[in-house]
Amino acid sequence: MSDATKSDLVRCGLIQLSNPINDESRPVAEIQEAMFQKHLPYIEEAGKKGVQILCLQEIFNGPYFCPSQDPRWYAAAETCPGPTTQRLAEYAKKYEMVIIVPIYERAMRGVFYNTAAVIDADGTYLGKYRKQHIPQVAGFWEKFFFTPGDGGYPVFKTRYATIGLYICYDRHFPEGARCLALNGAEIVFNPSATVAGLSQYLWKIEQPAHAVANGYYVGAINRVGTEAPWTIGKFSGPSYFVNPRGEFVATASEDNDELLVADLDLSIIDKVRSTWQFFRDRRPDAYTELTTRSGNH
Repeated sequence: MSDATKSDLVRCGLIQLSNPINDESRPVAEIQEAMFQKHLPYIEEAGKKGVQILCLQEIFNGPYFCPSQDPRWYAAAETCPGPTTQRLAEYAKKYEMVIIVPIYERAMRGVFYNTAAVIDADGTYLGKYRKQHIPQVAGFWEKFFFTPGDGGYPVFKTRYATIGLYICYDRHFPEGARCLALNGAEIVFNPSATVAGLSQYLWKIEQPAHAVANGYYVGAINRVGTEAPWTIGKFSGPSYFVNPRGEFVATASEDNDELLVADLDLSIIDKVRSTWQFFRDRRPDAYTELTTRSGNH
């Protein structure tokens, strides 16, 4: 039995969905609206189930278009905060539910970011995280679409917990995951678009490792299904939560549209950090090579 107080328990949710329109002949705005509408019943379900913090998948309102290098998808970008965050703020307020909203952000003409916004439980926009690490490999031509993030590793003090964000490819880099912990994150959410194959074996290794090394919870979100016409592979889920011991708290299916809900006991963070003094024993003075070395050494 947990000895957590009521305030230590936070009910969190992750939504993994397949794209409803896989037809490049359709207008970008129509494809986006279809995906937005598909999310609404799951967002409503989360609210009715008492979810306090809900995270959506990477670039949630549309397909993962980065297998292409087609400038038509620049039309999918919007300001942040902007129309999508405003629409979802109504649901956040309605259900007193924090919502993490990953979108394609248009910062200015010709400058775009892969971004996740945070809306607090009263509908207030708290801020955003811009994806720092941008891949550029076959099937994931993200540098064609995104500028590397410039906002560091912020945390957001929501009504229910202090949260941090990492986005997809970021998870391969432990440095930012540590920054989020040092900045005070209790739960780190990682909205992703990951296919079976090359990185699938890492999906359930890296993020539990981040949770253990940093003593926080991780919510890992992936989309599901395949997306034509690119067919880079199957987005195979499964979304999941892990605790600061690296134990899986809840896991979604690999194939199905789904809302995953789990109650996270934040008091476990104190217990783990009292046992493993990684913050006390770290040696930042000995890590100068991380910032002074470059190239092949």
